[in-house]
Amino acid sequence: MLAGVAVVVVVVAAGLYMATGDGFSVTDASSDLLTYLGIFGLVALDGVVPIFPAETTLNAAATSAAQGTLDLLPVIMMGALGAIVGDSSLFWIARRSARRIQPQLDKAKANPKVSQGLAIMTGSVPVLIVGGRYVPGLRFVVNATMGLSDIPYRRFLGWSVLSGVLWSTYTCLLAYWIGLSLGEYPLASVVISGTVTTVAIAVVFWNLRREHARTAGHAQDSP
Repeated sequence: MLAGVAVVVVVVAAGLYMATGDGFSVTDASSDLLTYLGIFGLVALDGVVPIFPAETTLNAAATSAAQGTLDLLPVIMMGALGAIVGDSSLFWIARRSARRIQPQLDKAKANPKVSQGLAIMTGSVPVLIVGGRYVPGLRFVVNATMGLSDIPYRRFLGWSVLSGVLWSTYTCLLAYWIGLSLGEYPLASVVISGTVTTVAIAVVFWNLRREHARTAGHAQDSP
């Protein structure tokens, strides 16, 4: 029954996306319920097909919450639930359809940035799942890889829940705070919050890459 409800929500969100072309107009729906369902659906779809605008949708919704159009807590909850459902969906698609997923996975891993990110975080399932959530291409590779591996779903789900909650909370609170500061310029709030997140992720990965290179260098120098 839950799967059926999720499918309906995802179909609605996909229809909204096809009609509007982005995640902004979802927050302008006439019904708050439809808006929250659309947020959930777009984030869930992004977990399986990275072309859908999960971050943009959450940034726009949190900015609307700062203006009083929506409530912040339901936006965070829908973002977290959408992330968890999207991660689990890709996990099971990969596990049940390994032959179809493997070529797409190999193609994604061929991207230098994705392969570098994997190399930096390799060795820890929690780090991969939680850290990969903040990079669209990387989280697709991580979740698909987990589905193809022998990791138990229960373990994957636990870390997916943590990553989804942290990601949604961080993204929404940042956009909400910027939205309060720039209340008269909602589009600027969305752009700035997205830029801040991108820069923060870049700084974290730069530090991780430097530490990874330093560790690799020490390993080569040791007898």
